[in-house]
Amino acid sequence: MLIGFDLLDRQILDADGEPVGKVDDVEIEDGTVVALLSGQQALGERIGGRIGRWIAATARRMSEPPDQPPARIPVDLIAEVTSAVTLSVRRELLVDPPLETWLRDHLIARIPGARDES
Repeated sequence: MLIGFDLLDRQILDADGEPVGKVDDVEIEDGTVVALLSGQQALGERIGGRIGRWIAATARRMSEPPDQPPARIPVDLIAEVTSAVTLSVRRELLVDPPLETWLRDHLIARIPGARDES
């Protein structure tokens, strides 16, 4: 498996086909992929350089609590890898990415009508 081609930047879908995020990085132990990492912090660390450090630092500062690690999805939750990575669980059982949570609570929620479910 070529990790850069087969996993990175693929859409992650839950068991119902709902989007969860993208594979921004992978966690490897002893040459084996053990988890998928998702979120701006993982992406920034993967990109590296000045821009990558800025992205990761911004994501860390905006997370609640501060310095929360990126969203981690263990490989045993992966049901299938095709053009997307499909999980065997529903989105509600996963942790929301910290930056998305901050944006939802501090920016999107302030838009008139944003909390209406209709």
